Amino acid sequence: MTPELAPYLPVCDAVALLFRPHAEVVLHDLGSQSVVHIAGNFSQRVLGEPSLLDEIGFDPNETIIGPYEKVNWDGRRLKSISIVLSAGAKAIGVLCINVDVSQFHALMQTLSALATVPAGVEKPQALFKEDWHERINEFVQQWTQSRGLAVTSLSRAEKRELVADLAANGAFGGRNAAAYISRILGLARATVYNYLNQANETPDA
Repeated sequence: MTPELAPYLPVCDAVALLFRPHAEVVLHDLGSQSVVHIAGNFSQRVLGEPSLLDEIGFDPNETIIGPYEKVNWDGRRLKSISIVLSAGAKAIGVLCINVDVSQFHALMQTLSALATVPAGVEKPQALFKEDWHERINEFVQQWTQSRGLAVTSLSRAEKRELVADLAANGAFGGRNAAAYISRILGLARATVYNYLNQANETPDA
């Protein structure tokens, strides 16, 4: 192994240890075009085997190559990045970090399946027919999204306007609807009723 590469061995070990068991670090010696160190080995590579750096589009004039995707021998998907190591103006080695992201992809698919409803599946009418909570929630969501707002950060004037619009759309017809609306808007019930009265007032002719 080229002597100048020796200081990088603890770096390889540290990265693999920090992200164990998801990271493998492979150090290549450009002098011998071979693998000279492997930390956290899960790719079944062995010391002394050819580096085959053409697989990553190696260019000694670059400093960082990637990130890029690879497939492990067992089908696991890897996200990789390579760093060209130099001594003065001469490239002497390549340090490759391979991260196993297969479990993260599986987790993302699971979360997506849990968080979404299949297309074409309608809400059960028997359940939502009288669910004014749902209707209020949907109205508030559409009202805030159309204005680029968040319900948690509405000003008093915006809350007053929202209460008026809710009233105009019959949101207060449900039993205890006023109490529910006061909770989701962070207002006292008396304030909601005050806003309602203001909305119902007719200006004098």
